[in-house]
Amino acid sequence: MQIPPIDAALVSCNEHAIADFKLTNAEFGPALAAVLVDEGPEGLGPVDFRSLSVREFGTIYEGLLESKLSVAQDDLAVKAVMSITTQLQEKRLSQRRTKSSAFAELDDAVNDDPATLPCRKPRIVFRYVTRSTDTRTLVIGFIPPLRVVTHKAPFLLQVSGFAADEAYVLGVLCSMLCDWQARRNVELNLTFEHFNQLSIPDPGEGDPVRDRVVAIAGRLAAVDERFGEWAMEVGVPVGSATDEGAKQDLICALDACVAHLYGLDEDDLAVVYDTFSETVDYSARHAAVLSYFRRLAA
Repeated sequence: MQIPPIDAALVSCNEHAIADFKLTNAEFGPALAAVLVDEGPEGLGPVDFRSLSVREFGTIYEGLLESKLSVAQDDLAVKAVMSITTQLQEKRLSQRRTKSSAFAELDDAVNDDPATLPCRKPRIVFRYVTRSTDTRTLVIGFIPPLRVVTHKAPFLLQVSGFAADEAYVLGVLCSMLCDWQARRNVELNLTFEHFNQLSIPDPGEGDPVRDRVVAIAGRLAAVDERFGEWAMEVGVPVGSATDEGAKQDLICALDACVAHLYGLDEDDLAVVYDTFSETVDYSARHAAVLSYFRRLAA
């Protein structure tokens, strides 16, 4: 991560070499979650530090005092993936013998080749722990290659089609229209049973609105060069939607396109945005989406 040296101490008295260094949520979040969140009989919850004894706290602080910052010579996330690919491949070969497994739908040549493991390419994932009262219930992510996930972030395995088809599904899933469906049924967890009930409209290849969804989702997802190969297959540039204003315009245009593909009218759109949340006012977003929606209908 290119952390500059600071005299081999946690804090330097002479320089503020890391004053301008920033960690993203993706980098800092897993470490913070590992410290503060634990899984119990009722699912994920905050760690109860009241159960720790004075001796245990002493051990923690002694470890902190002995800690030193160092620069990783390799990408640790990539290194971790490479170290478990053998296990992942063995698990895939075992699962393909089960008819209900998605891997059973892949050709043997694909399953037998470790280079085709899902973790070696970008994937669509969704958050398992969620509620209908959260800001968003259907929380979709598109993770870069060489990243592994746990069962709390299930991923979608693409068994056919092309990158553009994946971008289309990603776009529909990220829309508030699709999320509105999920909020009708989900209570605490978004299971595959819930997920499989979501309807995905598809007018077929060549439809101009479908193509627009592919382009928008592709631009929003291809945030940096980690998605370069995927972006090239989709036919979109990398890093073209980093400006916040442009990003929000694309998100509203995406909602309008998906609403059009679902066959909704203006009254239906009003219902979606008026009933999406009891605490958040989406009238501004509704107005922006409606503007794009009327252009499609013209």
